[in-house]
Amino acid sequence: MREEDLPAHLIVPDGFALSKSRGAFSNHNGPVYEASGEGDVRSGLFILDRHCNSMGFLHGGMASAFADRSLAMAVWAATKRPSVTLKLTLHFLETVRLHNWLEAHPTVVSYEHDLVHVGADLLINGEKLAARADATFRSLRRRQKQG
Repeated sequence: MREEDLPAHLIVPDGFALSKSRGAFSNHNGPVYEASGEGDVRSGLFILDRHCNSMGFLHGGMASAFADRSLAMAVWAATKRPSVTLKLTLHFLETVRLHNWLEAHPTVVSYEHDLVHVGADLLINGEKLAARADATFRSLRRRQKQG
């Protein structure tokens, strides 16, 4: 989905810009936005019809995909290496409704050898805790080009 296809009433919060890359799967499930401030690893996503389950709120699989992507970006920021997810756990606390802005606030908890432990709060409109994600990634030895 292109950014210009968003409903007109959805306004991207200040400090976020459209993500330019992350592969076909992530791009298909977007548009996803990244915080534009130096060192700020937050990500954001508007919940669209295709992100919802049959009850009309965010599908758990989509929440997991968004969390995984956001956590991977935090791993990249910390290691400058590509990584793979070894474990991802989500704890759902609130339903996220159609057109809500969902924001991920990831944090690297530890980084030792090639293992990176990360966590993230997923916040509705940047304020209300909707879910908490915890993950372990393995950073890969080869460095990936930035760009």
